[in-house]
Amino acid sequence: MISDLHGVSGRQMLRALIGGQRDPKVLAEMAHGSMRRKIPQLRDALTGHFDDHHAFICATMLRRIDALAADIAELDARTEELIAPFAHAVEKLDEITGIGLRSAQELNAEIGVDMSVFPTAAHLVSWAKFSPVDAQSAGRKKGNSTGKGNPWLAGTIGEVVAGLARTNTFLGERYRRLARRRGKKRAIVAVGNSLLTIIWHLLANPEARYQDLGPGFYESRIDKHRRQRDLIRQLEHLTGHKVALQPQPDLTNAA
Repeated sequence: MISDLHGVSGRQMLRALIGGQRDPKVLAEMAHGSMRRKIPQLRDALTGHFDDHHAFICATMLRRIDALAADIAELDARTEELIAPFAHAVEKLDEITGIGLRSAQELNAEIGVDMSVFPTAAHLVSWAKFSPVDAQSAGRKKGNSTGKGNPWLAGTIGEVVAGLARTNTFLGERYRRLARRRGKKRAIVAVGNSLLTIIWHLLANPEARYQDLGPGFYESRIDKHRRQRDLIRQLEHLTGHKVALQPQPDLTNAA
């Protein structure tokens, strides 16, 4: 119930408490919107011992919250001013499902907008340390750590992937599929790799636009190619011959 007091209605109740109002019924009636369904619970939560000392503590806390909110608003305005020349790049990244305006700003701040410094998407992924490398010694794997990259970039990508995991999209399904098979940490790295690849193409090509492939893309396309590859391997193993696929001739116009 404490979390319900963080909104506009909650602040109004707290200010009323600070001002001397102690009647839980009166305070609960200050609820707005969906909080009005919780009026009985609010009455119970607001019933108790609250004196002038508590009012003083609450007033002090609210002043600190208001000061922090003002600082955040000032920083947001400053960020908007500084990133204005790169608004087009921010808008392109904002099109990607899972990336909001704030995440797009953070990604542009850490990666930049000039992709000529990364010859390919793989170079960006490698620089960001989102391409795991298997280390082997005497035929034994020693793990596949990606190494230490930019912690702020990694944090932003981690938040984006966490949001994507709950979406009905290609990347969301990719995360869930990999998390089941390889674990959440490896799924985050793999989807982060895909995300950075998409970002590189969007920023490298002014005409590029993001289009989600859909959650069923893997089954309809990738699974088909994997099954095709497996069947070819099986046939080669059985026959001892190399198998090469050729397109089927179009017989619709044949005599």
